[in-house]
Amino acid sequence: MIKKKFIPVNTPIITNRDALEVYKVVKSGWVSSSGLKIKEFEKKLAQFTNRKFASCVSNGTAALEIAVKSLGINKNDEVIVPTFTIISNANAVLKNFAKVVLVDSDPITWNININDIKNKITSKTKAIMLPHIYGFPNDMKKIINICKKNKLYLIEDAAEMIGQKFNNLPCGSFGDISTFSFYANKHITTGEGGAVLTNNQKLNKKINELRNLSFGKKNRFNHTDLSWNYRFTNIQAALGLSQLKRIKSIVKRKREIGMFYYNNFKQNPNLQIQPCKLDYASNIYWVFGIVLKNKFKNKSQEIQKKLLRKNIETRSFFWPIHKQIIFKKMGLFKKESYPVAENLSKNGFYLPSGLGLSNKQLEYIVKITNKVLN
Repeated sequence: MIKKKFIPVNTPIITNRDALEVYKVVKSGWVSSSGLKIKEFEKKLAQFTNRKFASCVSNGTAALEIAVKSLGINKNDEVIVPTFTIISNANAVLKNFAKVVLVDSDPITWNININDIKNKITSKTKAIMLPHIYGFPNDMKKIINICKKNKLYLIEDAAEMIGQKFNNLPCGSFGDISTFSFYANKHITTGEGGAVLTNNQKLNKKINELRNLSFGKKNRFNHTDLSWNYRFTNIQAALGLSQLKRIKSIVKRKREIGMFYYNNFKQNPNLQIQPCKLDYASNIYWVFGIVLKNKFKNKSQEIQKKLLRKNIETRSFFWPIHKQIIFKKMGLFKKESYPVAENLSKNGFYLPSGLGLSNKQLEYIVKITNKVLN
């Protein structure tokens, strides 16, 4: 019997054209944080998202940290963040000495529960940091209205969303600042990398200072702010430019993968999955997540191990911010409970969702997963 080849949770596609563009930059000698490809990539990103300015940085976490600091958020401020998200969102706020105020998830979309936001706004609230989760965008119209009414900054974390739209407007175009990640599992990749986008010229100036050690104007090495080396390289930009040219076909393939899973799992009584469509957006399926219920509830690790024995790699969902070991050590979020997020984290995981998946692999994953979960 021939053993099935291991199927990783994500496999990016790097084409010969991608490799050639990177090779050209390497041969040119412009391999670091100076070079025309960076400016070109930033220009294309801004155009793609209907933004005036885009600044590339070393990764998505750096993008979030710069976003918070550039808005002047500090120790006297509070920032509202969903508890069901990557720890980077909370870290960016805490690194700037502000307070993280958590909100539970919507049980249908898995994004922030918009109805709960209003209950968390105080006189100290300065901003809402809004990640889109796993492929479905937040209801941006409602969020923007809340921000306008309460005079709050909006930071849109579109790390998982390049190519996605809300009411036909691109994700990454909303809020005072938006951010992207170009990690290897994202729709377009530069290996590592990220971007900070805005329409505000003054903010853009500050963003560019913060990503580059805030060098002085008159005396380069007399620095004007506490910041870090979050620079992006010309090599990364060459890869990003090449990938961005294929974004339409990339999004098309991601949706094909997601809809194949959706159509094969939607009738399974032991699973909860994200909707494929609501009135304001269609799921882009950055990853395809499933949440176990009924007889499989609280058996996520057991099921993932069974799939792994069949050479299908999976990845557990985000662990809630309020449950993080480090934050417990810091004395944060004591006695806080967010039942929807806790259920998602305990019972959710995602299946292989990378662009490198073949249709035969998809059929195999569905066959084995349904067998395990029936």
